[in-house]
Amino acid sequence: MQIAQNSVAAFHYTLTDDEGQVIDSSEGREPLTYLHGSGQIVPGLEKQMEGRAVGDKFIADVSPEEGYGVHHAELMQEVPREAFQGVADIQPGMQFQGRGPQGEINVTVTKIEDDKVFIDGNHPLAGKTLHFAIEVTDLRAATEEELAHGHVHGAGGHHH
Repeated sequence: MQIAQNSVAAFHYTLTDDEGQVIDSSEGREPLTYLHGSGQIVPGLEKQMEGRAVGDKFIADVSPEEGYGVHHAELMQEVPREAFQGVADIQPGMQFQGRGPQGEINVTVTKIEDDKVFIDGNHPLAGKTLHFAIEVTDLRAATEEELAHGHVHGAGGHHH
C-alpha cells in the first residue's frame, strides 16, 4: 500500500532549518498521524509523502511557498503599549492573539521601545525552507467516519 488520497499515514520526523538546527521532532513521542489529502500537514510535505510506503525513510525539503508561507513585511507592526492592557511585563518572544482584517491572528512580540511594542503576525516559520527527515511507520485506508469528519480517529488521531 502507498500513501494516497484518503489514506491514514503515520510518520516520525525531525524538522530542521537551513543551519541544521532542530526545530521540532517526534523523537520520544508517538509518530504523527494524519489523513492524507485533508491539508493537515504543510502542502509541500504532503506532496512528498504521496506514493510512500511503510518503512520509507527520506528527506523532504519544503520551500516557504509550500510550507508556512513567505514572510510578509505588512504583518510586522508597531502598536502602543496600552494595546496590551492587563499585561504588566511584556517581553520579546511573547505570543498573543489579536484581531486583523481577516479575523483572529497570532502575533509574536519582537521588541519593545519605550511605549511602543513591535509585533510580527507571520508564522514563526514563514520565509524558512523546512527540512524534514521522515520515516513512514504506519499506513491504512481511512474509515468512512474519518472521511466524513476530515480527520483521523483512534490511536494517534482525534477521539470523540
